[in-house]
Amino acid sequence: MSKTVLQRHLFGPGPCNPYPEATAALGLPLLGHLDPEFIARMDRVGEGLRTLWGTKNVRTLPLSATGSAGMEAAFVNTINPGDVAVIAINGLFGERMCEVASRVGAEVVRVEHDYGTPIDAQRVADAHPNPAVIAGVHAETSTGVVSDIAALGAIKGDALLFTDAVTSIGGMPVLADEWGIDVGYAGTQKCIGVAPGLAPFTISDRAFERRVQKPQSWYLDLGLLGGYATGATGGGRTYHHTAPVAMVASLEAGIDRILAEGLEAVTARHQEAGSLLQQGLQEMGLELFAQEGSRLPQLTTVYVPEAVDSAKVRGYLLERFNIEIGGGVGQYASTVWRIGMMGPNANPGSVALLLAALKEAIAKA
Repeated sequence: MSKTVLQRHLFGPGPCNPYPEATAALGLPLLGHLDPEFIARMDRVGEGLRTLWGTKNVRTLPLSATGSAGMEAAFVNTINPGDVAVIAINGLFGERMCEVASRVGAEVVRVEHDYGTPIDAQRVADAHPNPAVIAGVHAETSTGVVSDIAALGAIKGDALLFTDAVTSIGGMPVLADEWGIDVGYAGTQKCIGVAPGLAPFTISDRAFERRVQKPQSWYLDLGLLGGYATGATGGGRTYHHTAPVAMVASLEAGIDRILAEGLEAVTARHQEAGSLLQQGLQEMGLELFAQEGSRLPQLTTVYVPEAVDSAKVRGYLLERFNIEIGGGVGQYASTVWRIGMMGPNANPGSVALLLAALKEAIAKA
């Protein structure tokens, strides 16, 4: 172990710095994964996640893996070979949905959008008359764009609606029941303000009834994992795997921190930080990437100025100020920066620090 413990300002696309309460909870004495106290903790976490998801779904739980496993669980549990999946693509994570859907045998109908623009629900509706699944990303981490998921819910018909809420949950309203989300997945490392390692997941009764009875993934089989959500209230807990008990304790503390502040207050704090950052970047003469009117407050994308080396600026920020920001993805890897103000970092002080450091880095890198 290094003698020097680095304290970074994680202002990239994720992970962000965790809430102090979430970090402190990692040091609590471990409980066994079948301990009655841990079962009670899982129940509390499930209830807290239902609040964050805006749902009453009984099967709302933290999967023991990162958000990408949440995406895989969504598709592997609900799609049979030959099912039509209409997938809206306006960034990297829509592309990944297509990749996972194709691997479970779906007939994928791609609805392409320009990167930096939100999903057009009417184009999605027109893509196929009777799909089994419609899928889209709420907050596209690769582009900094927010899309109207309620509009997709309004046109889904008999299809199941899948939603990636990795960068939105815990930082802006997510209303799964109201919007018509049937399967939603997220991660802990963004606005929830917890270290990466768990995937907050929710599935409606409607989607669960249609599930694949024996999915190709044993580990992510929601039928086997059901005891996470219902075992305690049913009088017993289904053993499936050894849960990451310390991470669950940390997630409980992170959720408690958010709910103590209040979801409206947390949303307002993220909105203020994002607005201050975007205003400050524009005052520096920089151009924002995402379409105006659809910009995420918690994740801002900005063009790298001409004749500026993106990697050198990011390196200068890291070495000089211990600040991490992200590059772009794909064709925008060296022409866009991604700057996150999420979780405890969503505050005016973080914005001021980032803007001052970035101005110096552009000048000197």
